[in-house]
Amino acid sequence: MAKADIIFDQAQQIFHLRNEKISYIMGISEGEILTHLYFGRRISGYHGTRDYLRYERGLSPNLAGTPGQVDRHYSKDVLPQEFAGNQTGDFRSPAIIIKAADGALATDFRYDSWKVFAGKPELVGLPQAYVKDTNEAQTLAITLKDKTLQASVILYYTIYAERAVITRSTQVINNSENIFYIEKVASLQLDMPKRDMDVISFPGSQFHERQIERQKLRQGITEFGSRRGASSHHMNPFVIAVDATTSEQSGEAYGIQLVYSGNHQFTFEKDYIDQIRLVSGINEDGFSWQLKPNDHFQSPEAILVYSDAGLNGMSQTYHHLLRERVARGQYQYQDRPIVINNWEATYFDFNAQKIEGILDEAAPLGIEMFVLDDGWFGQRDDDERSLGDWYEYTSKLADGGGLRGLSEKVHAKNMKFGLWFEPEMISKNSDLYQQHPDYALQIPNRPMSLSRDQYVLDFSRPEVVENIYQQMTAILDRVPIDYIKWDMNRHMTEVHSAILSADQQGEVSHRYILGVYNLVERLTTRYPEILMEGCSSGGGRFDAGMLYYFPQTWTSDSTDAAERIKIQYGTTFGYPVSNMTAHVAAVPNPQTQRHISLKTRGDVASSGVFGYELNVQELTQGEKDLVKEQIAFYKKHRHLIQFGDFYRLKNPFTSNEAAWEFVSPDGSDVLVYHFRMLASGQQPFTITKLVNLIPDGVYVDQATGERFTGDELMYVGRYDDPTQAGDYVSQVRSYYLD
Repeated sequence: MAKADIIFDQAQQIFHLRNEKISYIMGISEGEILTHLYFGRRISGYHGTRDYLRYERGLSPNLAGTPGQVDRHYSKDVLPQEFAGNQTGDFRSPAIIIKAADGALATDFRYDSWKVFAGKPELVGLPQAYVKDTNEAQTLAITLKDKTLQASVILYYTIYAERAVITRSTQVINNSENIFYIEKVASLQLDMPKRDMDVISFPGSQFHERQIERQKLRQGITEFGSRRGASSHHMNPFVIAVDATTSEQSGEAYGIQLVYSGNHQFTFEKDYIDQIRLVSGINEDGFSWQLKPNDHFQSPEAILVYSDAGLNGMSQTYHHLLRERVARGQYQYQDRPIVINNWEATYFDFNAQKIEGILDEAAPLGIEMFVLDDGWFGQRDDDERSLGDWYEYTSKLADGGGLRGLSEKVHAKNMKFGLWFEPEMISKNSDLYQQHPDYALQIPNRPMSLSRDQYVLDFSRPEVVENIYQQMTAILDRVPIDYIKWDMNRHMTEVHSAILSADQQGEVSHRYILGVYNLVERLTTRYPEILMEGCSSGGGRFDAGMLYYFPQTWTSDSTDAAERIKIQYGTTFGYPVSNMTAHVAAVPNPQTQRHISLKTRGDVASSGVFGYELNVQELTQGEKDLVKEQIAFYKKHRHLIQFGDFYRLKNPFTSNEAAWEFVSPDGSDVLVYHFRMLASGQQPFTITKLVNLIPDGVYVDQATGERFTGDELMYVGRYDDPTQAGDYVSQVRSYYLD
């Protein structure tokens, strides 16, 4: 069995974390500075190959080298470090800033001690990667101290035995008798020597989440982040540092992903001698945390992944870790049901008769779950009212026995029943707002910003979280529910809490996210049998933090298949397919008014956790027959799609095609999807080559019976079908190992 080692070499004063795939090495340098030496492919030992060269740098403050003497060739300003301070000799981006009682912002943390733990300690109140057995991982805790501040930081490094993964987090402790304020604290710092590197980020917007942008790192600061109160559609909390030549199948890649759903920040700084520093954690903009004597603050966790097998190799590591050691609960490995949602069929305008009409058409098609979306609560006939009033709108479904009666009808058709909630929001026109207007985030004497005709509840307040918890449990205890779609449809403004003092208002955004985590943890513990799906106007909170609680997330509110190809492609760089829900919508598409064939819409959606977002009553008989075929196909291949190994083959951001592949762990079952975007008058012939098959295995095309060796499919490839007319066409090939 593979194992993880953490070695401290007393003679060299180095720490070496290693398994069979990776090594991470750091040292204690003169002046008790914790320095970074190496992170990458496993090495058997270290013998000073990265000991930092001494060279005088003009205008760089110097450190003591030989005791009692200042060494002009030794400076923190260029020294690769593990956790850089502020205003004490290093002018690059710091990992930590603390405002002392006298207002000073200087920090200078030096090495103090270390401990090693079997397994991985729990981060209380935060999502995280975990272990099921202490033999799976080893954790190194290094304590640094700032003697002037009388403060400590504990840097946690967990290395898994069988994964190219190191998780990082930071705990700050106030050992003084004074209050101080944390103005910035990184979950991770990574310093790298001079090299030609690119950074890949995942920007976007609603309907265009997780697009791909690759740019060369140049001298100066390159920064990515969110200050919206959520991880956001606009910049995912995941970036990749790669060599300039790294591709999908080859080259080195360093993935950095935060297990966090709030304001985040990734700062790359390339200094004047082309060294690269990455600092990542909670966004420092607007953040300030009051730390009282003997109290501590825990940062979110960062997951650091190394690959020398290109971007697909990195993605495989993330897919397995997030699916196996971040996701939890009984649905972690359970095949997810095929869903139909009433939203695009009825919007708010529904009654029991309309819903039963949808059920009568959906059940014979093989659909396995019906989800009742927005409009079932309070007096909710439009989006201007009733958020915060999580009691049943009794008259709306009265002719069908209310929610409980509808649940019984759904279950009688051998389908599961799901319900939509938006627990974090409040409408001005609601009972809750009339009773507790202070529950909404607001600044005294300043107008409140409406967005989607709603305000944000102050989840930094435990009593607000408790109110929503009691309302939701009252429904869930009474109505048999199998699934919850948890939505969140606006970002935070007027970020101020009525219960916090003026000098603690910088805590509100982080406390809000902790409140969300608290509520979801309580609900998933109380109702482990309910499958919960995250949503935030689509994929606006698609992150590893929410995956810890929700095994799947609505990938985007864009249901246009052409847009979804790119969104789903970009999402797979850091997240497993089992996390990614995808539905077939009606045409013309509600967002783009584009017409794409039902076949292609089905192929795109069946590349994730599958479902339908349309009115099945309006389908023709031919369309219903095709839907039945799609559902039968998906049920046959569902486990492979949701839990098999996924590889990107062709990039829709750089070509007129997209292609991806699903392979079972033993290589015996293969699905290949190919999409062509725009047609051409002289259509070129294209070839798709597969990856990670058994080279001398014989694979049979299930549709044609043709036989191919694995190396033939990988290195020669097959022509894609050029005969399909029109834009946005698709082809799916299925193979089994003979």
